[in-house]
Amino acid sequence: MAQSLELLLIQFLMPDNDARRQAEEQIRRLARDPQVVPALVHHLRTAKTPNVRQLAAVLLRKKITSHWPKLPPHAKASLKQALIDSITIDHSHLVRRASANVVSIIAKYAVPAGEWPELLPFIFQCSQSPQEDHREVALILFSSLTETIGTTFQSHLNDLQPILLKCLQDEASSRVRIAALKAVGSFIEYVNDGGDVVKMFRDFVPSILNVSRQCLANGEEDVASIAFEIFDELIESPAPLLGDSVRSIVQFSLEVCSNQELEINIRQQAIQIISWLVKFKASFLKKHKLVIPILQVMCPLLTETADEDGDSDLAADRSAAEVIDTMAINLPRHVFPPVLEFASVSFHHINPKYREAAVTSLGVVSEGCCEHLKDKLEDCLKVVLEALKDQEQMVRGAASFALGQFAEHLQPEILSHYESVLPCILNALEDPSDEVKEKSYYALAAFCEDMGENILPYLDPLMCRLVMSLQGSPRNLQETCMSAIGSVAAAAEQAFMPYAEKVLEMMKGFMVLTNDEDLCARARATEVVGIVAMAVGRARMETILPPFIEAAISGFVLDYSELREYTHGFFSNVAEILDDSFAQYLPHVVPLAFSSCNLDDGSAVDIDDADSVDNGFSGVSSDDDVNDEPRKSPHPPQDKTMVVATLAEVAQGMGAPISAYVDKIMPLVLKELASSEATNRRNAAFCVGEMCKNGGAAALKYYGDILHGLHRLFADSEPDDAVRDNAAGAIARMIMVQPQSIPLNQVLPVFIKALPLKEDHEESMVVYSCVCNLLLSSHPQILPLVPDVINAFAQVVVSPNESDEVKTVVAKAVSHLISVYGQQMQPILSALPPAHANALASFANRR
Repeated sequence: MAQSLELLLIQFLMPDNDARRQAEEQIRRLARDPQVVPALVHHLRTAKTPNVRQLAAVLLRKKITSHWPKLPPHAKASLKQALIDSITIDHSHLVRRASANVVSIIAKYAVPAGEWPELLPFIFQCSQSPQEDHREVALILFSSLTETIGTTFQSHLNDLQPILLKCLQDEASSRVRIAALKAVGSFIEYVNDGGDVVKMFRDFVPSILNVSRQCLANGEEDVASIAFEIFDELIESPAPLLGDSVRSIVQFSLEVCSNQELEINIRQQAIQIISWLVKFKASFLKKHKLVIPILQVMCPLLTETADEDGDSDLAADRSAAEVIDTMAINLPRHVFPPVLEFASVSFHHINPKYREAAVTSLGVVSEGCCEHLKDKLEDCLKVVLEALKDQEQMVRGAASFALGQFAEHLQPEILSHYESVLPCILNALEDPSDEVKEKSYYALAAFCEDMGENILPYLDPLMCRLVMSLQGSPRNLQETCMSAIGSVAAAAEQAFMPYAEKVLEMMKGFMVLTNDEDLCARARATEVVGIVAMAVGRARMETILPPFIEAAISGFVLDYSELREYTHGFFSNVAEILDDSFAQYLPHVVPLAFSSCNLDDGSAVDIDDADSVDNGFSGVSSDDDVNDEPRKSPHPPQDKTMVVATLAEVAQGMGAPISAYVDKIMPLVLKELASSEATNRRNAAFCVGEMCKNGGAAALKYYGDILHGLHRLFADSEPDDAVRDNAAGAIARMIMVQPQSIPLNQVLPVFIKALPLKEDHEESMVVYSCVCNLLLSSHPQILPLVPDVINAFAQVVVSPNESDEVKTVVAKAVSHLISVYGQQMQPILSALPPAHANALASFANRR
């Protein structure tokens, strides 16, 4: 076999494609025989050209997994010795690297079985060899072996640390320093919280920084980028691996990201490190006064002009904006003053890129620094509105973006400025630049949604402009224009009636589009019809909705995620306004909801074949690859979010007819109670409550599973208050319809402990009515919990977020308790804070 194989290896390396294919086919056939191993070992030892020796090693790596158990001891010994010889003697770096990768695969099986006890001592010996090649290949072996026997090294970390540190500082060889850098990176995943390990990695940081700076000076940016990969892992590690090294890492990252001579990819990595530090080490940055130095680099990066031929997602100005946004969210008090100073100075700059950066910076901090911006809103808004009239398009575009951010994040204070803001937006809608128009539609949509009746004086000019734009704009502008129309309709409500017919007629045209490039517009149109229906009401819409519902249903077969999402929202709105008349559509809508949650995800197998990049040998399958599990891309979570929200609205609006669908809907909703998405858990909790309320006897058999699923949402591990509030709402509905089916002695203590509601006050009436009903009926299971109930009720009556109607319900129950239990209530009331006690007494006395 050895002779014929040699010819095939040479033939495979020929430039002739037909010859390559023939050789590949024959090699694939020969590779099934275990005798291929000694044949390949022979060529690894004796082939005259490095390409053939490398190819022999690559093939060994691919096939050794299946053949290793079948080899006799002498063949295994010969293979191991050949690899050691190749690693230490071969003059070709590529051959040595390929042989090291074979060692890594064999070690996976041989080391745990005790079949290669001399391997690790050999590598340690090589790492301290006076020969540069030996030191380098030892480090390469350390790196590759972590992929197969990484845990074996954990007990050797104390021995490894001085070796790696010495190699990082190797003055004689940049190759050794670089290999050491890669080796350090490969060991990070085996880090634990042990003090020795923490100290070890902290000791590495200065040397890593030195090696990286040397690589950058020599133009080896691809190697320097490994440092950022290491820092990325160190930052995310739960172990405190960085310590005071954070300061030097920040300094190095800022040097790199501000150096315009470097490639954008490595600058992007440096910016990302700053971003991770802001997310995970914000308190350290604050403590060590690093916030301002970071902003002094990030804010000027906003002024960089992106390469027109480059990837806009990698542009420094965009990445810097994301970092400033993250900083604003995590450190608002420390971020706002320097950003405001930058914006104030840059806004008057002669260079339009600086004026653009000024308003962009205000826009990106508006979410995180919203409370600070509200205090300076008049001044900041003046800057943005003035920028909206700038002669440069880039400045006007940034201003319309910033205005949209203000409208989204500075509610409700921003609304009081509608008299100055709306005319400016109307003017911007006439801008010659489509980019400015698009961002202005976004600003208009965000601004108008919560204006309520204040929009009425502007309704006619707004709708005339929007309808005209919708008729004659390119598709991307039509989409944002429709979003603005939806917001105007939501604000205007019944006053939108004169425009409804025209808008709905136009939406009908969009809702029949089927080309891929038009489906986003179709999704927006579907959303708008649902919003208009909510605005103008059942009386106007009921007779004209059927063709829109039909179009919405037909859109599902187009398999477009955003269209499905907006269609669920459409059905949610339609179910709410049609109430029991929606029953006729349930046989269509419920199956669609389930189709959204049970789509095939598709799969993709990720195959790592690093060696074959060098030699093109992709045709021979690798034993290590055939068992790889498919890696599925998860179904978009927003689809399920909208499905569950729609089912909840349908269950709420439908009443008793929903009972026919309990067995179909309940399993899905129970599963979503454990979703990783808080919005899904929240909607699922609301949905199970409505299903229990309206599902009658059909829902009873699920009570045990529902209580089990809801119990997790009351635990301290649930981070979202709105989820817990909706879980309380679900329990309240269950108690009110089937109190005898609930183990109240177990449920009530958990339920009462979750009060008062923290965020979703739409659940207040049902929750507090449930508790009050139990009190008014003197239910024996609620009476021991009266002190906790009174404490919660006292917080309800002083809350500005609760309605007088809710407070009156609560007061009625308190009055009842005082009248029935008299003196027994005094110690409970006396234990309240005076302000709470007085407020509770005030409401109770109104009875």
